[in-house]
Amino acid sequence: MTASTGEMPPRKRVLLKVSGEALMGSGAYGVDQQTVERIAADVAEVVRSGWEVCLVVGGGNIFRGLAAAAKGMDRAQGDYAGMLATVINALLLQNALEGQDLPTRVMSAIGMSAIAEPYIRRRAVRHMEKGRVVIFAAGTGNPFFTTDTAAALRAAEMECDVLLKGTQVDGVYSADPKHDPSAVRYEELTYMDVLSNQLSVMDAAAISLARENRLPIIVFNIGEPGSFPRVMRGEGPFTRIIETA
Repeated sequence: MTASTGEMPPRKRVLLKVSGEALMGSGAYGVDQQTVERIAADVAEVVRSGWEVCLVVGGGNIFRGLAAAAKGMDRAQGDYAGMLATVINALLLQNALEGQDLPTRVMSAIGMSAIAEPYIRRRAVRHMEKGRVVIFAAGTGNPFFTTDTAAALRAAEMECDVLLKGTQVDGVYSADPKHDPSAVRYEELTYMDVLSNQLSVMDAAAISLARENRLPIIVFNIGEPGSFPRVMRGEGPFTRIIETA
């Protein structure tokens, strides 16, 4: 399997989506502190190379509303619980980033002024202009929307040049590579490829939102040390999702 190569076009501002599962490390649940600190070190390297970085973090390592709904819990209530899980992860990431001497702000779509700023678009932009890493928590603040959709929404609002989704695999595959050894990794896809083939990279709402705003998406394995800085240099394996391949 060959690596994607080629220089990344000039960019200034990026949004990194970190799944909750990525924070588990090799564990099956919860948070692995060493993994959080390694991701923070990768973010710090990208920031110090001149990029403005913001993040959206998931909460599936702690609580997943859709799974709870399948077991009989009210879906909206489950989603709100999942949003609170993202706030926990955001605070842990903030602590690790500050350990890298990076100024940070956590902004929550659900009001909780004692621990996070309310999400205000213009304020978030200003934070990044001042060199702060902004972590967006609590998804969109609404049930029935995933943190993938929140990532696409915040990336569009922040006028980011690219949305990077850090997962546990090195791109988008034709099938789950953990269960199907014949699965093929795609180097490049269009938004319509993802939608029409129902590829499980991001939900349809997130892909459609990215398509409407011509927001490129890059999917890579954030579990590999140094993968975020490498992808920003256009190196290593990843899948690029754009308007026309």
